[in-house]
Amino acid sequence: MPGVPRQPDPPWIIEERQRLGVRVREAREYANLTQEGLEERSGVKRLTLQRIESGSTDARISWLMRIAHALDLPVTEFLPQSRPPGPPNRRAEP
Repeated sequence: MPGVPRQPDPPWIIEERQRLGVRVREAREYANLTQEGLEERSGVKRLTLQRIESGSTDARISWLMRIAHALDLPVTEFLPQSRPPGPPNRRAEP
């Protein structure tokens, strides 16, 4: 609902977002690209790349898909390999 303040992200989400940013930065650097070079290849703005790499923004899946494609990597390269510590999965009651 518009106007309703959003709850702050729990620490485990912030930590995972930062780890994702490190993985993106490391992949970019391994490809010997600057943020500007990755912007040219992926179409994701440099400022957005900067925010993803610093962990200061939630990365849209479409951005990650563009970045992965530009670096010739599977998008799963950037995602956690195991379930992060968060609330348990809950199934809807039938």
